[in-house]
Amino acid sequence: MDALDHKWHRLKKVLQQYPDLLVAYSGGVDSTLLLKVAVDVLKHRALGVLGRSPSLPKAELESALAVARRFQLPVVVIDTHELEDEQYRSNPHNRCYFCKKELFSRMLAYARKHEFTHLADGTHADDVGDDRPGRTAAGEFRVCSPLLEAGLHKQDIRELSRRLGLPTWNKPEMACLASRFPTGTPISPKALQQVEASEAFLRKLGFRQVRVRHHGQLARIEVDEPEMARLLHPEMRRHVDAGLKQRGYRYVTVDLRGYRRGGAARWAVKQVAYED
Repeated sequence: MDALDHKWHRLKKVLQQYPDLLVAYSGGVDSTLLLKVAVDVLKHRALGVLGRSPSLPKAELESALAVARRFQLPVVVIDTHELEDEQYRSNPHNRCYFCKKELFSRMLAYARKHEFTHLADGTHADDVGDDRPGRTAAGEFRVCSPLLEAGLHKQDIRELSRRLGLPTWNKPEMACLASRFPTGTPISPKALQQVEASEAFLRKLGFRQVRVRHHGQLARIEVDEPEMARLLHPEMRRHVDAGLKQRGYRYVTVDLRGYRRGGAARWAVKQVAYED
């Protein structure tokens, strides 16, 4: 038995200690594995909760539900209303706290109504030490993290997902659309739709790991290093420029450093007026 097998058995033992589990499910790598194993271990006492809001791309919502149907994972969709919170809309450095607080409060209300006693999320060992305001909200709502308890890292989760045949095993990381806004830049439904439409356009062109960072009239595109040459090809460059301008941007740029987690927060700069 290798080290990953030990962690796999540890995860199942961790889950067995809970009488029931309401899992925050997004359709991403981590929450999909957690929900799959929770259902295998706890049967009908495990249920996924998918929060629907303007910050979740429609394509991601549909993909998450498709995976749940394919693997017979029970999931309920609840609407979250973080955009009604001025603290969230103002986009402070701890924006994720207000988002997760909204999600977990809705989950807790559902849990009480349907007699669930435990909430869970997909936090794992690689998340420890990062600046994650959402973890503060999780602590306030006593949300457990079975993947973390089992000592699973991201690569472990991907490999276990691959062994289970989950299509998410090699899925690119996908944070909510609000992560495309620099800290301090207000978030609005209209701007979220603009980012969503722009990224959908780029994915239709075949770009896999892509972000459109929103800087008012300016869109800053990030792609993985292997995709950079294709994006910068003159014909593709003109096509992308026209496509994003059709979606409301006046200026379109490419970040030559490529895709980076948290790439929007690092650009916490004052809004300026761009002039020709």
